[in-house]
Amino acid sequence: MALKKRLKAEAGFSMSSMTDIIFLLLLFFIMASTMSSPNDIKLNLPESRASSSTRSVAAKVSIDGNGRYFVAKGTARPTQIAPEMLESYIMDLVAQDSTTYIALHADQQIAYKEVVRVLDIANQHKLKLVVATKGSGK
Repeated sequence: MALKKRLKAEAGFSMSSMTDIIFLLLLFFIMASTMSSPNDIKLNLPESRASSSTRSVAAKVSIDGNGRYFVAKGTARPTQIAPEMLESYIMDLVAQDSTTYIALHADQQIAYKEVVRVLDIANQHKLKLVVATKGSGK
């Protein structure tokens, strides 16, 4: 009696473990992207053709569409302040750092007098000011 042995190796590939890994990676990147900038201030910046960037910013002044002022040092979380306290707050930040750049991020819908207020503070204290715009890509 001749007995045959079945030693067939199955050449299949199970995709279930691969899809689990892909799903976990997708979930990780979705969570990481929402956690990266949860404190952004929504601004509609005016457009410009110039492309320039600053590397060392002592203070970042943001004015949103409702006229609220936010100030942050470098990449720190922005703090909302009253317009009357803007000058003293900026001077405190500049005193802590030797770089005296101020980046002004102003919504395009606000009144021009709000921008002039920050420009006057920078001019009085001889600070360098950079007005942020979004590039037009041209």
